[in-house]
Amino acid sequence: METAALKEQLKKQIVEFLNLLSVKPEDIKDDEPLFGEGLGLDSIDSLELIVLLGREYGIDIKDPKEGRKILVDVNTMVAYIEKHRTK
Repeated sequence: METAALKEQLKKQIVEFLNLLSVKPEDIKDDEPLFGEGLGLDSIDSLELIVLLGREYGIDIKDPKEGRKILVDVNTMVAYIEKHRTK
């Protein structure tokens, strides 16, 4: 899958999996931080994103430190998915 298409798909999945009712996929910038002052996600959301990566892309993240490096923004998630996906 092309990188741009993967980014769009991932944004849709983030909105759906996390039930972000006030956010549209097109509102999420590729380099916008997912946590803190960016999209404003919390630690529960990070667990949901890890489940999303496992379910949709076959990526199993067991180390929380690794998760923090991956779940920075859409760009870092897509780069990781492209390198490690098994589905």
